Amino acid sequence: MIWNKNKECMSRDEMSDLQGKRLHKLVELVYHNVPFYREKMQALDMTPDDIRTIEDIRKLPFTTKQDLRDNYPTGLQAASQSEIVRFHASSGTTGNPTVVGYTRRDLEIWSESAARAFTAYGVTRDDIFSVGYGYGLFTGGLGAHYGVEYVGATVVPTSTGNTEKHLRLLKDLKITGLACTPSYALYLAEAMEKHGMTKDDISLKIGAFGAEPWTENMRQEIESRLGLQAYNIYGLSEIIGPGVSYECECKNGSHISEDHFYPEIIDPDTLEPLPYGTTGELVFTTLTKTGMPLLRYRTRDLSSLISGQCECGRTNVRMTRIIGRCDDMLIIRGINVFPSQVESVILDMPEFEPVYLMVVDRVNLLDTLEVQVEVRRDYFSDELGTMLQLKKKLADKLKSILSISANVRLMEPGSISRSEGKSVRVIDKRKLK
Repeated sequence: MIWNKNKECMSRDEMSDLQGKRLHKLVELVYHNVPFYREKMQALDMTPDDIRTIEDIRKLPFTTKQDLRDNYPTGLQAASQSEIVRFHASSGTTGNPTVVGYTRRDLEIWSESAARAFTAYGVTRDDIFSVGYGYGLFTGGLGAHYGVEYVGATVVPTSTGNTEKHLRLLKDLKITGLACTPSYALYLAEAMEKHGMTKDDISLKIGAFGAEPWTENMRQEIESRLGLQAYNIYGLSEIIGPGVSYECECKNGSHISEDHFYPEIIDPDTLEPLPYGTTGELVFTTLTKTGMPLLRYRTRDLSSLISGQCECGRTNVRMTRIIGRCDDMLIIRGINVFPSQVESVILDMPEFEPVYLMVVDRVNLLDTLEVQVEVRRDYFSDELGTMLQLKKKLADKLKSILSISANVRLMEPGSISRSEGKSVRVIDKRKLK
């Protein structure tokens, strides 16, 4: 099913023409209403008249999260305060929070974009959808909520916490859809098993998962344990929240609502644009936002772009699964290491639960990597030889993927702390010293 054929199946020439017109209008808006952008463009000896086609976007300056923090709280706002109807914000754990103002039109665009996503997953008015993302300043809960309502399905705003009540509602209301982080989906699966429930006791058939990187192996784990089809949904508060891109039934990349959010892939070091199919940093320009529009916002997410028509009929550019973040990449003994690489190895081995923790430290001026992982109950043994053999098996596989040695620490089932929100997968003690 396709929610908006006019925009999701537009020809490339039509899309480029629309994007160019919207980009010119956007640049005029920020030039006249946001001093930060006007000064940036004047420093480059540019005016809005220099931006006529979508290809001209490369002339424009980038925007970073630090720019948002430096202009805290509303320095990048293009609309007057009387037009702002909602604020969202990041946690601000490493500085000022990033505050994003939304106009009523922005919220309409957001709801419609999210509706495209849920329709692509097969959601109809007959579905009952549990939104297990956090509500509040985080965009996940309200973004998914309004998208489901826009389609006409029923929303159950479960949010995070109170997992036992969530399980009861899944069963009693015959909930058919679940939106949450992939790690919380696995947390729910564990909780079900502890309460003697199986996937046959519930009616789930569709899952919309995002807000953290996840692997194909993790998808298969979730689908197997919850009995649903798991789809990726992508967004970030600085751009619009969930609905920026979404998978369809083909599960071959996430379709970007590029009539609203223009994507680029750049080399994070040189800042030069990269061609389709090349992995780099994902950059977005908000072509239609008026509350706090952004030019060439560097997401720090690592992905690549796919061109061409999808088998589902959509023609919009797709993005591949996020493999990590530029700022989450660990450099250990000169080697680039991503948590997703460790996760893919663990999820490919039936002996382990999909719960792990990477601990990076520096001992005697040498970087060390410890991977703590829970052994499934069926494989956990009191026999030292058996456990040593299992430990070596995992260590060897990790070394073949990471190109460095990791100290594997096998943990008892349930011993690594769980989170009902985004899971903590990495502790880098080098940053604490």
